[in-house]
Amino acid sequence: MSFRKASILPGFGLTFGFTTFFLSVIVLLPLAALTLAAASMHWSDFVHVVLSPRALGSYRLSFGASFLAAAINLVFGLIIAWTLVRYEFPARKLIDALIDMPFALPTAVSGIALTTVFAHNGWIGRFLEPWGVRIAYTWLGVTLALTLITMPFVVRAVQPALLEVQRDLEDAAETLGAGRIYVARRIILPTVLPSLLTGFTLAFARALGEYGSVIFIAGNLPMKTEITPLLIVIHLEEFDYQGAAALGVVMLVISFVVLFAINLLQAWGRRQQVRAAH
Repeated sequence: MSFRKASILPGFGLTFGFTTFFLSVIVLLPLAALTLAAASMHWSDFVHVVLSPRALGSYRLSFGASFLAAAINLVFGLIIAWTLVRYEFPARKLIDALIDMPFALPTAVSGIALTTVFAHNGWIGRFLEPWGVRIAYTWLGVTLALTLITMPFVVRAVQPALLEVQRDLEDAAETLGAGRIYVARRIILPTVLPSLLTGFTLAFARALGEYGSVIFIAGNLPMKTEITPLLIVIHLEEFDYQGAAALGVVMLVISFVVLFAINLLQAWGRRQQVRAAH
């Protein structure tokens, strides 16, 4: 019995074979090599590497700053998307294009720019320093860098959902006496919530793997401002390939969990849209 449905388009076998080969070489083979490198370690050595105080400190910073950055973008990304979708104003297209700048800008350039602005002698940092507020070389700087890098993920995920909100339902609710808060809570939020959660998850996953923009503004102090990707690079520089692979496997497992959560959110969003359509 065939495992595929009959299709009027020819070439399924060739394209499926090419897809499988390409994914195997580009994705599965490197991941398998990483897992095997970590598996070659003794269990006690693996636990020692991934649960060392330095590694635990990097996990706290990476996950904490990534979650905080994604949460910040959850709020402000929704506001930005709302402004771009619902209002017409001068330079709207320019601002809309600037949203994608973190996608095109090398992350190292972002880190250098943030350090120039928020260092103790930077454009803004020099005014914050007398008040005892330090952003560069602290966890605040890490969070700021991750917020910049991940902001487009939330905005671009929410914009299409806002475009699908039925304006006639909003007008009808307001005609019947509903306030703006009620309309936002009962009409707008249910429509954009799946996309909003997907954008949050994508931003969180992207922030976990960020390296270039963080190392310049973090200060890279062990157990204080050292992220997990940087710790992996340090193990590689010390020729501790197994230690780097062990930390890589931890991040790999977490990435799979995040991707699984994204798929669940997208499936839930599709069910909500179908339910709303009926």
